[in-house]
Amino acid sequence: MSKKGKVLVAMSGGIDSTVVALMLHHEGYDVVGITMKTWDYAQSGGSKKETGCCNVDSFNDARMAAVQHGFPHFILDIREEFGDFVVNDFVEEYLAGRTPNPCVLCNTHIKWRALLKRADALGCEFIATGHYAKIRQHDNGRYVISKAVDHTKDQSYVLWGLQQDLLSRTILPLGGYHKTEIRQMAIDYGYPELAKKSESYEICFVPDNDYRGFLKRRVDGLEDKVNGGNFIDKDGKILGKHKGYPFYTIGQRKGLDIALGKPAFVTKIDPVDNTVTLGDETDLDKNEMIVGKLNMIKYDMITPGMEATTKIRYKDGGALSNIYQEGPNMRVSFYHNVKGIAPGQSAVFYEGDDVIGGGIIQSGAIL
Repeated sequence: MSKKGKVLVAMSGGIDSTVVALMLHHEGYDVVGITMKTWDYAQSGGSKKETGCCNVDSFNDARMAAVQHGFPHFILDIREEFGDFVVNDFVEEYLAGRTPNPCVLCNTHIKWRALLKRADALGCEFIATGHYAKIRQHDNGRYVISKAVDHTKDQSYVLWGLQQDLLSRTILPLGGYHKTEIRQMAIDYGYPELAKKSESYEICFVPDNDYRGFLKRRVDGLEDKVNGGNFIDKDGKILGKHKGYPFYTIGQRKGLDIALGKPAFVTKIDPVDNTVTLGDETDLDKNEMIVGKLNMIKYDMITPGMEATTKIRYKDGGALSNIYQEGPNMRVSFYHNVKGIAPGQSAVFYEGDDVIGGGIIQSGAIL
């Protein structure tokens, strides 16, 4: 048994997770590689080949790296759990007029739990992934996620849902490195082709990035049910017909197929009335929102009105705010208006580089 301990490494076959496995192996950990099969792309009816974590070639790349370096590798089939939970939630959220973030749900509720369960079965003390973020134990005893050194690759935003029992056993080796360094490591380990491998940023079960087509294939008769609803303005005046409320997102400007003589943006979606409200860009401005389904990370409770930088989407730079924990929800009051608060998306609260916690946006408002 290694002095460093036994670690189960999630290996997608891509550069980041492969380098993590080799890095930990060379550091003296007893490494076990595992690749999770989450989705059969043929089910989605897309036109392209499988990508990312669902790619058979990636399975083979992960296994080959393990074999070449002398550590075991397994494939874990979690398609049933993934489909039941992540895909069904994705569909239900759009049908409820919200904009989901399935990668957050997958990471926090499916992949990590599946990893931990298999880690226990294999006698592994730790689990490790190729995410760009850091984990440490705070003075208060809680485990904290913080931003990666490479802020352009930082993935702390999508990890807000990880609970303390998961964080206490998770190793994220890439948090202290820049992507360029990881590419060089892949070359140094003897995998120059891996260093050139492109990365997929698409949702794995919507590989052609056409979520509208996916919804149509997934829900029988959806188009007939929702087609022909009204575009309205903020005063309720009918502006024209739309193709169905699930096919629009808050902040959308392109693809509306309506001529109003000026740019129009989706500002509200009402699934009950099948209406989509259009407005000016300024109508997207909000200075307060309610966030639910919280997971607190750095502190279990916060001081009312604590200052935090709140991110409302992955590529968002964040905005200064005061946060108030009110029962199961967090009320966020921004110092300045922010654009495009979309119910269903994740909101993550930061103190410096540390994640205070996060949740799902319920509503936004001007107060």
